[in-house]
Amino acid sequence: MTESRSPRRQSLLWHIEAWLYDIARFLARLFPVDAVSDFGACLFRTLGPLTSAHHVAETNLRIVFPTATEPDIRRMLRAQWEETGRWMAEFPILDRIAEEPDRIQVEGLERLTALANGGGPAVLISGHFSNFDVMALAIVRAGVQCQITYRATNNPYVDARIVANRRRYGVKLFAPKGADGARELFRALARGESVALLNDQKFNGGVAAPFFGRMARTAPGPSTFALRYGVPIQPMSVQRLRGARFKVIVHEPFRLEDTGDRNADIMAAVGRINAFMEERVLARPAEWFWVHKRWPNETYKAKAKAGV
Repeated sequence: MTESRSPRRQSLLWHIEAWLYDIARFLARLFPVDAVSDFGACLFRTLGPLTSAHHVAETNLRIVFPTATEPDIRRMLRAQWEETGRWMAEFPILDRIAEEPDRIQVEGLERLTALANGGGPAVLISGHFSNFDVMALAIVRAGVQCQITYRATNNPYVDARIVANRRRYGVKLFAPKGADGARELFRALARGESVALLNDQKFNGGVAAPFFGRMARTAPGPSTFALRYGVPIQPMSVQRLRGARFKVIVHEPFRLEDTGDRNADIMAAVGRINAFMEERVLARPAEWFWVHKRWPNETYKAKAKAGV
């Protein structure tokens, strides 16, 4: 009996979450874009510190900024909750943001244009910086043939809404799962298409590589793809200018060294990508997604025991 009821309870919870998403989206679309963004910042600035994610964010900040003063930590915690709130509030209205071209500047657009005009393929990488969905929009607008990947949410009803929402502004997503997903990305590169991945979160099956002085499991996929096909890594990032206005930066691409020692080459490549992520985080700390457990669980347990 318990086993037969459990899937029904799960389905009900998923439906409730989807209905709440629908309500939030409906309300968000009643107001001006910047007002929605400001509301998200205010809401998460207030409610974020009451959640368990607040401790995760604080632990991460103390790892990255070990000499920061208490006022500095509190200031950064407040700022990252405001940024997270803006992104969450902006997501249901990204199609409206996309309709106003002056809301998104692209620095280094010529690099995307070159990919679109036959200069590809490439492996585009970035992290969860500011409203990272804006980067996918910039890639699509530039005409780059690209498999833009994402991690599907556990709730299939919410996930369907997320995919539908992104399609409204022209972004089609691919959620690679396991070996089959990786093979599809390999096939895309073989066809001359680029692939885009976010490469800054913990990947349990990944390689252990330094990230802000501590070993962190990192997805080797982008490095593996680039080495396999001899294509460049094209880093990207996004910055918030003010309100719901952004600058997407298409950084200088780089090629990975292929020495013939695949494991060593992947380790070196992952380290280089992690270094890029570190630079972006340090440059604009408020705009990284701090509420994710980037390091091993033991790190957070030890901090909790120490009362940090």
